[in-house]
Formats: sequence, structure tokens, C-alpha cells
Amino acid sequence: MPDIVHVTYGQTGQSSKTNNMGMREMQEKVYQARDAQYLLLKAPPASGKSRALMYVALDKLINQGLRKIIVAVPEKSIGGSFGKTNLKDFGFFANWEPNDEYNLCTPGMDGNKSKVQAFKKFLDNQEKILICTHATLRFAFEELEEFKFTDTVLAIDEFHHVSADGDSRLGELLRSIMEKSNAHVIAMTGSYFRGDSVPVLKPEDEARFTKVSYNYYEQLNGYTYLKTLGIGYHFYQGKYTSAILEILDTNKKTILHIPNVNSGESTKDKHQEVDFILDLVGDVIKVDTDTGVIHLKRKDGKVLKVADLVNDNPKDRDKIQNYLRNMKSVDDMDLIIALGMAKEGFDWPYCEHALTVGYRGSLTEIIQIIGRCTRDSNNKTHAQFTNLIAQPDASDDIVKISVNNMLKAITASLLMEQVLAPNFKFKTKLSEEDKAQAGEIKVRGFKTPSSKRVRDIIESDLNDLKATILQDDTMLKAMPGNVDPEVINRVLIPKIIQTKYPELSEEEIEEVRQHVVLDSVVKNGEIKEVGDKRFIRMADKFVNIDDLHIDLIDQINPFQKAFEILSKSVTAKVLKIIQDAIEATRITMDFEEAKILWPKILDFRKTFDREPSLQSADPLERRMAECIIYLKEEKRKKANG
Repeated sequence: MPDIVHVTYGQTGQSSKTNNMGMREMQEKVYQARDAQYLLLKAPPASGKSRALMYVALDKLINQGLRKIIVAVPEKSIGGSFGKTNLKDFGFFANWEPNDEYNLCTPGMDGNKSKVQAFKKFLDNQEKILICTHATLRFAFEELEEFKFTDTVLAIDEFHHVSADGDSRLGELLRSIMEKSNAHVIAMTGSYFRGDSVPVLKPEDEARFTKVSYNYYEQLNGYTYLKTLGIGYHFYQGKYTSAILEILDTNKKTILHIPNVNSGESTKDKHQEVDFILDLVGDVIKVDTDTGVIHLKRKDGKVLKVADLVNDNPKDRDKIQNYLRNMKSVDDMDLIIALGMAKEGFDWPYCEHALTVGYRGSLTEIIQIIGRCTRDSNNKTHAQFTNLIAQPDASDDIVKISVNNMLKAITASLLMEQVLAPNFKFKTKLSEEDKAQAGEIKVRGFKTPSSKRVRDIIESDLNDLKATILQDDTMLKAMPGNVDPEVINRVLIPKIIQTKYPELSEEEIEEVRQHVVLDSVVKNGEIKEVGDKRFIRMADKFVNIDDLHIDLIDQINPFQKAFEILSKSVTAKVLKIIQDAIEATRITMDFEEAKILWPKILDFRKTFDREPSLQSADPLERRMAECIIYLKEEKRKKANG
């Protein structure tokens, strides 16, 4: 199956360049906001978030009067990113020098007595820096007899683990610290999608944070070696193990994530799945007793080094994890098979292919997995993410679930395309002489933001808003082309915006709507330069960018490319299964949609000299037929009072 997303980058080398204090571009951007009490950093994997924290936290400690720094990470292995670091040699005024005694990311339970006691001891002594897991932070917080976070910097790595859910202990802890103390909070994440089922922060809490964003395009475009990134899907029938070799290329450094044991794709025996995959690839000739590395002889005689992270045995897992942490060469590993591990914070720069089996419901998880293969490394110019997904089968009792999973996976790709593509500034085109500058696109009829709130949403929350839109059930049902583009853009999307931001006026909702639709359509399009003119491909035709009007944009289905690829990649029978499953739970017609469809119905009658048919193979014609029925029913209701 062809990639749904394929992005080419400039290999500018900018991402690794440093200023006179040793800061990369992203770190300098964060350091400029160092005075903020609440700081939220959104930046991709490998952009240097841990060192950015060191710069800001040390400034708060030395120049801003704060007395302690607590760094909390989701799992012990990530704690190593915050070890002793020499910053002075690169021009900074201090080194990051945590005391090993207060690095609590060590073997043993996160909530054991010694770690909790060490945390409590730290709050009362002269030590400056403590590193612990999120769990240790929670356990210690619950045991404190009095509040002791005054004049403290609390840094939370992988901030998406916090949740606004009332049952989230980490979320409650954070809100308590913000309410009861003058503590400074530095929150960092590479995958901050409030489009997931529960928001990370309540809107009123998030509004208190100064946000610094360094987007994926800035990071990847600034690499030295990586040139292209592809994101694609492969559909299978039966058991996934029968299709795995169609896409598992063991010549490429690969992380293979097998499905969760509770998912439909799982065979329910994860260890047997690993053994089966190994047998498909070759023959195990030995397992190194010191490192846990599996030596696998391929059919052509090449010996591969394989890591099994599905193995539950603590001793075996510790051995292989230790080996993976200390790899230095591209030859140290060929294939990693994992289930819940090797995602966030896992660093294997040589990885070329992230292959994931089964639908992943969390955008956060997807972006973390993709981040495993997008490190810059001299062994690769291309990185690939592939999702192997079960193809819907009409005879299956869970066909609706299969269809839903397939559509959600593809919409996740649409979102990733938005995240990974370059950004444009959109402005209102006032006249023919009003020409766009570099990085700008000017559009007639485009509304500019009229309030700070709208500007903040556009600048900081656009991807989060797109995540919400793309995961909405009504939008999923619109993907296979059975909803008019104008209905998607002018009815469905503003309703979702209104639900997400109830405080916005109708005018502000329209401003946000226009921006999100325009940004989505442009990033989903293909821009070509011919002479001194630029053209964008939208809905199978190229349009001069200088001639864009917001009314034209509203006629473009933002799902168009995904639907084209879907329709080319599955059989007509499977496509009909998908459309029938959606038809069974189609969106309810309302007057706003009917108002848009009515002129199209009149045009249809003039063109074909008949009314649209419910039996048509064209989903839009069927929808127009449903609209006529809806309007007749509404008229009947009105006549009957």
C-alpha cells in the first residue's frame, strides 16, 4: 500500500547548530521564556528537551531565587537523560550536577520506603536537584504531613501522563501545587494531544502556562541525514502473523510492536507470537547469556541481533534493557520486538522502520512510536512508520469495530501529515496587487483573528483542535465520501469547535473554523512552482495560489486524499463493507446540512432531469435523496403543528 503521508525535508543541519551558550535553536527559544512561572514546552523527540530543562532550571535556581529542582519522569530508564552534564564548556554559566544519592530512578519499586524517605529528606536539606519517577513523586506527595513545595521548580517530563481526569493522581498533585504554593512548573512533552479521550489540563489551568512550541517540521527539516519520512498502512485478513513478512524487511533496523493482548489483532499468546515471528525470519542459533541478545540466522545466512522486550522475566528483561541502553554502533542491534516498551524516551537513533501491529487508539502513543524512527543518524536517509491493521470482513460480528479502527488509524495519519508539514501564515488578500511574502498564503474572504483568544488557539492549539476534529465520530463517518465537503467544513467542524471552546462568539468560531479548514486543506494539498507562480493541487485540480478564495476552500473535502488511497488500496467489496457499516450509523440530517444540500439538489435535477436516488452507488447522491426525505418530513411536521 502506498504511503498516506510522505514528507521530504531540507537536510539544513540547523537542528544541531548551537549558540555561544551551547544551546540549539529549540533550547534557545525555551530559554527566552525562562522567567515564566508556568512553562509548557511542546517539542519532538530528540530535539533536546532534557537539556532545555537544565538551562531554564539552573537559571531559576541561580538567578530567580528558587531553591530546589524536582525532575519527574514516567519511567526509570528516562532518568538517565538528566544525569550530570557539563554545560560550562559550551559557554553556559553553570553545570548540571545532581547528587547520585538523589537520583531515585534506580532499581526497586517506585513507591518503596527508601525512595519515599529520600524524597522527603531532600525537601528538608540543602540539596538542590532530585530526579524521580512520576510514581515516586505521587507516593511521596501523599505521605507529606505538610506542604513543602514553596520556592521549588517542578519539572514534569512526558507531560501527557498528567490528566484533567479527577482520578488522575498526578493531575491532582499538579493542581494542588499550583494552588497552594509559588512553585514554578516546567512541563515538557513531544506528543501533547488534547484530542485524546481525556484532556491533559483543564482549559483554565492550561491558560496559566506560557507555551513554547518547536514543531516537527522545524526539527526534521534541520537534520543532517534524514531526507524523507513515510507513514503508511497495510491491511491483512486472518492472523497478522501470516502477513508480517510482507512488510517486515529485516535489512532495515526495525522496532516491531506486536498488538496488545486484549486487542482483536492479538492471538492472545504474546510469547508464542514472538516465537512465530522469529521462526518466520530464520533460526535461533544462540541467546547471549550476558546480554540477552538473540542471534537469529536468516534464510540467506546473515545473522541478525534481536531483542525480545515482550519477555516478562525480570532478569532477562533487565539484561536486554541494559544492553540496549549502552549500544554504541549500528551493528549492535537489527530488530527489537516489543509490546508496551520501546516507545517514549527510548533512544535507538539507527532505527529506520517502526512497524506497529493493530490499531492504536491514542494519538500520543502513535506519535511516540513514530518518534522512535525519526532520530537523525548517518545510516539512513528515510524513516518509515507502518501500521498493520485487520481488514474488515462482512462475516465478522465485529465488522463495525474493524471499520471504526481502520478509519481512526487513517485519520491519525491525516493528523500526522498536518504535524509534519511546514507551516504557512495565512492572511486576507485585499487586491490583485496584494502579493504574499515568503511563507505566506493570501486568501480572499479570509477572516483574520479578532481577539487574543482566537490568536492563541491558532498559534498554540491548532494541532490539538485538529486532533479533536479528526477523532470525532461524525468526521470518521464522513471520510468515505458520503458527506458533502461544504457540510464537513461549514456544519460539522464549527459544531466541534463550539463544543471544544464554548466561550467563543459566533464570529470567533468562524475565524477559527476558516483557519483550521484552510490550514488542513493546504497541508493536505500539493504545492508546485511553475515559473514565478505557485499552484496547489486540491481535489484533483491545480489552482493558482494567488486565486484562492475561502469559498473555494470550503468546497474541498479534507479527507479527500485518505479516501483516494483507501479506495485504491482495498477491494471494491471491502470498500462497500466500510460504506455500509457507516451507512448503518450515519449522522442525523439537520437543517444546516439540508440548507447546503438543497441548491445542489436543484442542480442535480437540472442536470439529470430526475431526483437523486437512495439506491445510487454515489454516496453524495444518496445523501441528497435523504435530504429530500428529511425536508418532506419537516414540512409535514410543520403542517401538523
